Amino acid sequence: MKNGNVQGQVPIELFATDSGIRAIDSPVLVKILSMLKERDMPFDEIVAKSGKAKSTISVHLNRMIEAGVIGSRLDLEDRRKKIFFINSSYLGGLQKEASMDNDIRDYFIKAKGGLPDMFAFYRLMFRTIRVELYRQGVNIEPILSDAGYKMGQALYEVVRSDDLEEMLENLGKFWSDHQLGRMVIASRDPLTIYVYDCFECSDLPQLGRPACAFDIGILKAIFIARYGKDPGVKEIGCYAMGDDRCTFVIGGQ
Repeated sequence: MKNGNVQGQVPIELFATDSGIRAIDSPVLVKILSMLKERDMPFDEIVAKSGKAKSTISVHLNRMIEAGVIGSRLDLEDRRKKIFFINSSYLGGLQKEASMDNDIRDYFIKAKGGLPDMFAFYRLMFRTIRVELYRQGVNIEPILSDAGYKMGQALYEVVRSDDLEEMLENLGKFWSDHQLGRMVIASRDPLTIYVYDCFECSDLPQLGRPACAFDIGILKAIFIARYGKDPGVKEIGCYAMGDDRCTFVIGGQ
């Protein structure tokens, strides 16, 4: 679910189930799902955190189970109770942005003198499609993150090294060689990476939130492959937040 919702607007959450895509637009259901996206949760805790009556929550949970969005299992500590969990894939959300500082036309005005190469054209095309999706209220960041993760799994075999410093050097060279931006290691504890001229977000409008979901997916896959577990990858700075670089922190959270 997006942060910074405009008052009066109801976000719509999209989930892929075995029977198709389900759009959830009830504020109560959206709130329940936002909790379950964090962790599996027993019925009584859902009731307590939602502030709704047990009968209301029961109806909503049954509705989502029938739709294939969530599932339940018996609580091993108390088999009279159930634990609820998300049983589908989260696709993203729909909600009109409150404002966009830039219009898509700005991208073409900047390019009126001609594009210098095909890379510049595809970069422009990527930005234009993504901004238009944002303007239509479509949040594609979960999909970008999943796509980045798949790329990161393959990229790890290219940049891997038993020595962390060498792996980071290989990663930075890959970023530079493929014009994805300039990568700088700002700190080792926790590992902090700056990316300047970020391919993914440097030309995006000011969104007020991090926007490098694709890069997050890549980095997450690489460091999971290296450490055998998820060390945690978080973007704490971004061009889309008005910063002069993107900042990624791995671990130390």
